[in-house]
Amino acid sequence: MEEKVLTEEGKINTLLEQLIENCSHCKSAKDEKLIRKAFKMANEAHKGTRRKSGEPYIIHPLEVAVIVSQEIGLGVTSTVCAILHDVVEDTDISIEDIENAFGKKIASIIDGLTKISGVFNKESNSLQAENFRKMLLTLSDDVRVIFIKLADRLHNMRTLGSLPRNKQIKISGETIYLYAPLAHRLGLHMVKSELEDLSLKYRYPEVYNEISEKIKLTEERRLHLINHFSLPIIDALEQNGFEFNISGRPKSIYSIWQKMHQKNISFEEIYDLFAIRIVFKPKEDVPEKTQCWNVYSIITDIYAPKPERIRDWVSTPKANGYEALHTTVMGPNGKWMEIQIRSKRMDEIAERGFAAHWKYKDKTSPESELDKWIKRIRETLESPSGDALEFLDDFKLNLFSSEIMVFTPKGHIITLPSDATALDFAYEIHTEIGNKAIGAKVNHRLVPLSHILRSGDQVEILSSDVQKPTKEWYEFVSTVKAKTAIKNALKAETKNRTEVGKQILIEKLKELNLTPSSRILKKLVPAYNSTHKDELYSKIGSGIVSLDDLKDVLSKNTKNKWVRVWDLSVGRSQKKVDNKAEYDSRGTLILRESVGNEKSAYNLANCCSPIPGDEVVAVRQEDGTVLVHRTDCSTAVKIMSSQGDKLVAAKWTQHKVLSYLARIQLNGWDRFGVYNSITNTITEELNISMRTINLHGHDGIFNGTIDLYVHNTNDLNNLILNLMKLRGVESVHRVDVKE
Repeated sequence: MEEKVLTEEGKINTLLEQLIENCSHCKSAKDEKLIRKAFKMANEAHKGTRRKSGEPYIIHPLEVAVIVSQEIGLGVTSTVCAILHDVVEDTDISIEDIENAFGKKIASIIDGLTKISGVFNKESNSLQAENFRKMLLTLSDDVRVIFIKLADRLHNMRTLGSLPRNKQIKISGETIYLYAPLAHRLGLHMVKSELEDLSLKYRYPEVYNEISEKIKLTEERRLHLINHFSLPIIDALEQNGFEFNISGRPKSIYSIWQKMHQKNISFEEIYDLFAIRIVFKPKEDVPEKTQCWNVYSIITDIYAPKPERIRDWVSTPKANGYEALHTTVMGPNGKWMEIQIRSKRMDEIAERGFAAHWKYKDKTSPESELDKWIKRIRETLESPSGDALEFLDDFKLNLFSSEIMVFTPKGHIITLPSDATALDFAYEIHTEIGNKAIGAKVNHRLVPLSHILRSGDQVEILSSDVQKPTKEWYEFVSTVKAKTAIKNALKAETKNRTEVGKQILIEKLKELNLTPSSRILKKLVPAYNSTHKDELYSKIGSGIVSLDDLKDVLSKNTKNKWVRVWDLSVGRSQKKVDNKAEYDSRGTLILRESVGNEKSAYNLANCCSPIPGDEVVAVRQEDGTVLVHRTDCSTAVKIMSSQGDKLVAAKWTQHKVLSYLARIQLNGWDRFGVYNSITNTITEELNISMRTINLHGHDGIFNGTIDLYVHNTNDLNNLILNLMKLRGVESVHRVDVKE
């Protein structure tokens, strides 16, 4: 035991010394003293506490500090905050203690990193969402809060293996939904890629391991191809006097999986598995942009480029600050190769994002797209919605990964999400312009407000003083700014209608010598197909309800007491929660097959239609019922990130009796008899029932979908394998059922 303690102390001290030695911005004796002081406080505060993995807790904040200082490249203040980031939340040390020991700035950052405890917004039903909002509020003062939080999340993901399965699913879902996009938005490429990979590892371990293994198996061949491809480029660049590094690296496991998933292709069909990166040292007195294009010219003299695959982020950097020139060329052996061209400055910004952005920025630098994004976030935070979940959705919208650049009539550039409409553009200019918009001219052509913009469009908004936002607007806009403005305008309009309607009702009742009362409203609300009094007022105010028959409605007798009691009892019986839910010793919900008249202890979500054998997670509903989602369901991922306390780990038992709806997509050669072969295989050979078949042929090929009923994923996978054996069938894969 004593030896173990000594070993742990040795590991902790070694980690601390490595942190101090390798901290690029922590060189002075004063800096070292500050780090040791922070370590001493944190070590004493966390003494005796261990993580789920069994290691002393202090190792976690030290590892986070290493990520902050070495991988992200922040300075001594951030390193100190990383060491102390959990002491207020988990120990008796207060924010005041931190301020007294380290000053206001460090205390402010620690406060931003500390989770909310006790009472939170009454209108919110998600402590998770409230915590995330509080963290972002600190963005207004110090962006370092977000960097440290990302480092904290990265280390938690690296050590996720020691947690139970339901925690792994919840944390990895939250990571892919919020933290990986946030890292991308701040330009932290390495952090973003690792968060995505680790999230995939714990959400779909089999898929992750399969792709990882295939990358390893192809490594030798890949290195040979890179070397063969690179040699002529190296010679040409050296002859032209460039100082540079050239490297080849595979795409991240997550990006490979994403491409396979989105395009329904196999690992072997992905042609751009890896990219060549050229990082050059810029020559003096020659613009970096010019040198990037010089390198491009040298490469395309050797290899033919693919014209539609040129990406110029040198002239117009991405919103997260990323600058580079990308091209795809035809390499040896008929293989397409992606090449990224960057200067050393561009490379550092690409890897370290916002942290490096500030290093190179001076007072004369123009406002970057990243600066503008931070400003937009601050605007959102200044008047946040009462509902934290709503705020979370809004923030998620701000994390768009792909952007377009459009122009105002005067030639000013406006950056928007790739699916932005003309109305989004109007609101981006000014809220009042958006509220009064009636149409737009895109490239001098008249278009509706719902028109989706493309990069390079020039947009002019047409407006009218009598125009008002509508509910339909909210459905097709995509930016937070537009959605928030429309919501606020509609709320104001609804409030006005409600007040008008209330006054009209009071006047009408006065004519009958009556005054509004709860008894009268209880009769009127259901009579006019409303769910509550405000809805009734709104309908009256908007003219939907005229009240011409008010006297008749009030004179009608309500149902007798016995009928009302009967209705209430039926209502209660419908909402009664089945208590047959069964859990194992680890708290995992057992998804048993219900047969006969036996009521199921769970319901299957319509949004993703899980079938037995799918990787699933259960969600406790407000009425006590349990809803089962596939773990890759977008709704489930959203719940993981905002309401993780409602999640329950779930696993299937063997299902052999009941059938579940699944959909497969097929394509192939439209040969004679192929449809007959497909249906015979499904119904006669495998005895599987079909609900609908939708196959059509054109130009010698066929494609379409078939909806069918299967017992479990094994049945479905067996069916897919059998169909793939048929002559003329090129591909078969499962797709989501969208009712």
